[in-house]
Amino acid sequence: MKITFDHTRIRVSNLEASIDWYKKTCGFEVLRRTDKSPSGNELAHLKIPDSDHKLELTYSPDFKVEFPEDLVHTCIRVDDIIAYCDYLESLDLSIDLWPSNWREKLIDGKKMAFITDPDGYEVEILEH
Repeated sequence: MKITFDHTRIRVSNLEASIDWYKKTCGFEVLRRTDKSPSGNELAHLKIPDSDHKLELTYSPDFKVEFPEDLVHTCIRVDDIIAYCDYLESLDLSIDLWPSNWREKLIDGKKMAFITDPDGYEVEILEH
């Protein structure tokens, strides 16, 4: 029996803003959208090219997005974390959890960083 990990769903407060953010910052592409799921939600399924796992963004106007801090995070991998963080900074995003000299620390230390999406979900960034 073959089992695979297909997708992760997160609730968002603004579907269009979240789609735009994940496309710009993490390179996701929209696979498909559903205006009304059986439970009445708007859905967007996103995927990073060459990755099998998908991200399902779920929006409902009557659902308030709230979750405890540090409960959920996703993770992406990049080829060059310093170049990627430079790109993120060009979008005026802050890179979380790093001291002011993080570029020097990333040269020899563990290569990881975090950014936060519009609803407060963290995205961990690791280098391949």
